[in-house]
Amino acid sequence: MKSELSEFTPEYGRALGICTPQANTTVEPEMQLLLEGSVLAARLASPLADSRARLIDYFDRLAETVARFDVAPLGACGFACTGSAYLVGQADEERRIAEATQRAGTPVISAAAAIRAALGVLGAKRIALLSPYPKWLSEAGQAYWRAAGFTLTAVAGLPADLLDTRGIYKLTTARVAEVLARLDTRGADAVLLSGTGMPTLRTIAAAGAGAPMLSSNLCLAWAMTAAAGGERDLGAWLAPQARWRARLAAR
Repeated sequence: MKSELSEFTPEYGRALGICTPQANTTVEPEMQLLLEGSVLAARLASPLADSRARLIDYFDRLAETVARFDVAPLGACGFACTGSAYLVGQADEERRIAEATQRAGTPVISAAAAIRAALGVLGAKRIALLSPYPKWLSEAGQAYWRAAGFTLTAVAGLPADLLDTRGIYKLTTARVAEVLARLDTRGADAVLLSGTGMPTLRTIAAAGAGAPMLSSNLCLAWAMTAAAGGERDLGAWLAPQARWRARLAAR
C-alpha cells in the first residue's frame, strides 16, 4: 500500500520500477534508453539452479520483490521476465500480477501482458517469433501465444550453444541478427523478439520497411509509461523519430 511519503515527485522525474531477473544484463540499460525520468530496479532473486523452477520462483516472489521499492513513488512497475509468464500461462500470470498490483498500490505490468496489449493496438494476429530460449521454454512460449489467439507464421530458435535460459545474456546484436536472418517474416502482421535478456534496440532501430518489430522490453516500457500517464501512442514508440532512438544513437 502507498503511504503519504510516496506522494512526491523525485528530483529526476517520474519514477518507474523494473523487476529484472538477477543475472539479466540487458533490462536496465535498455530501460534507461527507453524510459524517461527515474528508472529504479529491483532484482528478482532465486537460489534455484533449475531454469524452469527458477523462472516460476521469480513469479512466486514477485509481490515480495515489488515490496522492496518501499514508499518510492512509482508510477508503474514492470515484471521484466517474459519466460515466467510462458510457463505459468496467461490466467495464472494475470492472477499473480493482480496480487502484486494490490500489494504495491501501483500498476504492475508483465512483459508478456505488455506484448499482448501492443499486438492488440496493432491489430496483429499473425506473428513471426524470434524465440531465443532452450527448446522446452520456446515451446512453452509458442503455446502461450497460440492460447492467446495468435497465429505463429514462423519461429526462429536459439543457437545450440545457449541451452540454459541465462544463455540469452550472452547474445549480442550481431548474434541476434544471425538468428533473425533465419526468420521468415512473410505474411506476418508483426515480428516479435521475445526475451527481456536479449538486446533488441539496435536491431529494431536498424529494421527496414515491413511488419512492425516489437520486443519484450520495448512493449513493457511503452505499457509502463502509458500506465503512469505518459505517451500512450504506440506509433510514437515505433516511429523513426521516437525519442529513444536518439538516445540510443548518442550512446
